Amino acid sequence: MTDEIWKRDEIESPCVKICVIHPEVRLCVGCWRSLDEIAQWSAMTPEARRAVMLTLKGRGAALKSRRGGRAARLGPASSAG
Repeated sequence: MTDEIWKRDEIESPCVKICVIHPEVRLCVGCWRSLDEIAQWSAMTPEARRAVMLTLKGRGAALKSRRGGRAARLGPASSAG
């Protein structure tokens, strides 16, 4: 057996083993992929994987910037006390 089998030019999965689906946007909060993208990843072409990878950072940033809970209810002009 040669090492050529183990040397691949595939894009690796962005999975970070935090597999939790956000209930509203239906994206994994670990890697930011949709359920369809996760399911189809192994069958995707390298070009399709690259296209998904380019969108992931923006997906995560958009969700992380959302405010929820008490901070969202109080708003920026409210004062605690």
